Amino acid sequence: MLSRISRSSSVLRTAAAPTAVRALSSAEPKQNLLTHEEGVHQTMKVSKSWRNKPLFRRQGDVRFKTGMEASNLLIREAKRRDAHEKEYIDSVTATMQCLSPVFDRNPKYAFAAKTLMEPERFIQFRVAWIDDMGVNRLNRGYRVQYSSSLGPYGGSLHFGPHVNTSVIHSIGFDTIFSNALTGMGHGAAVGGSDFNPLDKSESEMQRFCQSYMTELSKYVGVDQDIPWMGKGVGPEEMGYMFGQYKRITGKSGAGVLLSSAFQKAPGYGIAHFLNEIMKDKKDTLQGKRVMIIGSGGVAQGVARKLVEYGAKPITLSDLSGHIYEPDGFTDGKLTTIDTIKADRGALLGRYIISSTTAQFNHPENILEIPCDICIPCGGMNDIDEAAVNMLADNGCKLIAEGGNGAVTSSARKIIKKRGMQYAPYTMTMTGPALMQNLGKKADDASFQAEIARVYSEVKSTASEFNARGDLFTGSNIAGFLRVANVMMAHGAV
Repeated sequence: MLSRISRSSSVLRTAAAPTAVRALSSAEPKQNLLTHEEGVHQTMKVSKSWRNKPLFRRQGDVRFKTGMEASNLLIREAKRRDAHEKEYIDSVTATMQCLSPVFDRNPKYAFAAKTLMEPERFIQFRVAWIDDMGVNRLNRGYRVQYSSSLGPYGGSLHFGPHVNTSVIHSIGFDTIFSNALTGMGHGAAVGGSDFNPLDKSESEMQRFCQSYMTELSKYVGVDQDIPWMGKGVGPEEMGYMFGQYKRITGKSGAGVLLSSAFQKAPGYGIAHFLNEIMKDKKDTLQGKRVMIIGSGGVAQGVARKLVEYGAKPITLSDLSGHIYEPDGFTDGKLTTIDTIKADRGALLGRYIISSTTAQFNHPENILEIPCDICIPCGGMNDIDEAAVNMLADNGCKLIAEGGNGAVTSSARKIIKKRGMQYAPYTMTMTGPALMQNLGKKADDASFQAEIARVYSEVKSTASEFNARGDLFTGSNIAGFLRVANVMMAHGAV
């Protein structure tokens, strides 16, 4: 009896351990996800028992024989439930195709993937606020808490007219693998609203943020769900929301969201990943011409860090068009950009007054500008097949996503066909989750070390599954394995 209790306690400790926040990379050796007990390398007996189980039992038992069959069944189920959500279907399709080798090695993981496709909680609510004219305005607010297997939910907030259930569903699903990839105790969540912050006054922005947080405060907290900045949500918006959260709950502790280090994390993280990719190719960023599409916080952050690495960020863009600096932006010129963009709704066209070398909307298409690296930091699906071909024709060798789903699934195929390298946002945008765990005392050196660790794991995972050099497949599989192993220890929850 005592030995049975001892074994039960051991199992509980094993199942609970992954939910705790992992120590930093320098503090303990990392466990190899690909070879530990009950991992992807299973015996034929175990494989056969899981393969004989039906993946779905809706209209008769549906089984699969190969990993690709399992992937197709999961994609078909997503389409059955949410066929109207294009962005979400694209995310599920791309991810499941990456995971088919995992399902081949161990069919049990297909059942974990089926569970992961459904969020633990999908919250939609009304956000009522009053504009400067005294008119009652309404927007939709969202928070999707996708997975808490590894720890408290965590993920970005996005404001803009592009935000809808499909976009939120898609980003939330991808955030599972992005946050898990860090190896730290982060679950996955995402939220936001279809509110457009660009044409609002500061007082309107404050009233909206306070109304949004009044409802959101019921579902977030340091030990429950930690939201951080995303597209359309910067330090000012987070400040208004955090102030309202403190007023409602009387709780604090999430101040790291407002620290200067956290604000720079997304952009700096992308630059550090690019540095690791260049080192892996026995090259450097020195002198590389980098096209940056966008001019928000992420775009400005990556531009500054690239200048430190000796690269030449040559473009920035917004709704008014693009600015092209043939010799690259310097620190001083980026400071001018910061000053311009600090005014809500201000456009880049004002920069042309302060520069004698910049070209505004010339050439007409930003993709016609020759470059070595392209970093799209704008909206989803900005880079399609035609864009990839144009970039390749003008000398681009690498596309690194600086925004959620910036490259379409069809464009990824063209990238591979043209021999270009692709750094997916599931890897490049892990900066906020890493910085959240490093805390307020984080410095750039420790942040860079964590980036190097994540890149190494992605690369080795891709090689393990016969996809050498495919960072998209490597990041999805590595993130999936980490969260799936814990999910299966927790049972059917």
